Amino acid sequence: MPGGWAEESGLDVRPVRLLGILDKKFHDHPPESWHIYKVFILCEIIGGVKGAGLETSEVGFFTEDHLPTLSTERNTEKQIQRLFEMIRNDDREVMLD
Repeated sequence: MPGGWAEESGLDVRPVRLLGILDKKFHDHPPESWHIYKVFILCEIIGGVKGAGLETSEVGFFTEDHLPTLSTERNTEKQIQRLFEMIRNDDREVMLD
């Protein structure tokens, strides 16, 4: 799940489904001087080559039960768990704050 202001992974994707639009102030993120909304979109990889860029030190994929150490300024474990649930169940409503 890429994150950042303008993420670079080297992959070309096609958006499939909106999963959520969250207001960071309503979740377990550390306080921040910016007011930020997070947008989660399920995408299908359609091309490109996985690789680091100007804003990315490395690109990788992780299973739900083997997540790396998270940067909670960006994403919380609860959010990621909910996203996995939504991917498994297409009937789940979009997360909206």
